[in-house]
Amino acid sequence: MRLPSVFKARSALPGELLEGVEAPPVESPRSRVREARDDLLERITAFVMRHDLAVTAQNMATICGALSGSHPQLAEAFVAREIAGDPIDQRWLDTLARFDPDGHSRIAEIEALMDKLEYALMRFAQTTRSAQSETSDHRGALGVHIDDLTEIASAGDQAGDLAAVLDLSRAMLARIEQVESIMSRSQHETEQLRESLAKARMEADVDHLTRLPNRRAFERRLVSAALEARAKGEPLSLAFCDVDHFKMINDRHGHDGGDRVLCALAATLNEYGGDSCFVARHGGEEFVFLFYGLDKEAARSRLDGIRRAQAARRLVNRDTGKGFGQITFSAGVAEITEDSDTRSALARADAALYRAKNEGRNRVELG
Repeated sequence: MRLPSVFKARSALPGELLEGVEAPPVESPRSRVREARDDLLERITAFVMRHDLAVTAQNMATICGALSGSHPQLAEAFVAREIAGDPIDQRWLDTLARFDPDGHSRIAEIEALMDKLEYALMRFAQTTRSAQSETSDHRGALGVHIDDLTEIASAGDQAGDLAAVLDLSRAMLARIEQVESIMSRSQHETEQLRESLAKARMEADVDHLTRLPNRRAFERRLVSAALEARAKGEPLSLAFCDVDHFKMINDRHGHDGGDRVLCALAATLNEYGGDSCFVARHGGEEFVFLFYGLDKEAARSRLDGIRRAQAARRLVNRDTGKGFGQITFSAGVAEITEDSDTRSALARADAALYRAKNEGRNRVELG
């Protein structure tokens, strides 16, 4: 009796084709990874389009961290926001990033690495200068000995041996001169690299549109200013301000027009802020202030004066000749030195800014 082919397949040796049995297609790990990646990209794209969000590096990092599950706290925040029916907009994403301790620690880590790199470059430059000086001294001493040996060789009986020593010495001297030249070039390149690093660090602290300090510079200044204010027992306040109806400005005048508005506002804030005020662009249409030596009431009064000055100005789009209309901002102020937690002042100022927006805009609220 002939056995069905399926039973033959069970007795087949490893590596043989199973007769009468169709093997299911095997999906490679690489294809599964690619499928998961494509799915994540589709969900990120759909999320960005659904909530009309800007495609920026910070937004992509935040959204990817939430949707991929790599950042559980972000994922929980997104879910809670959607369940509550609250808008997921740019301000909310910026708020998430602002209070992200991991992001703050990454800035500190980058700063530490840059400091170490600069220190290593300084040590390398010192080493090359020292080695260059030593090789120069050796070269001079060796040259003197070669001259002495040349005289002895011309007068003695062991001219052949001395000539060999002289040839070897000359070769060593030539090599020392080569090394000295290489080290001189290395020292010059090191100095150029240090200058480039210093310039890069300065540029990294500047917002390229408004030329104000950027968020990175503000984060660094906030830490040092808070420590100094508490040590001296002096007040220190901060404020967030946000351009009112900025999306409408972009819709009517385009993004180039919106950029001009931001630059004009930055100039006003910087002009009226004074020497006791540090102002930076925090991101998008949001700016941030540090008021040295001012409590929150005094800071509110100073910022309200800036608000009135800005509201009185009328800007015109140079490309179209059309006026932008009245450009105003809303703001929230908090005093950093009211408690020991610097980050809580950020939250209070941010909440006050939301309240100013909700209560009609073009106003300054205390947090």
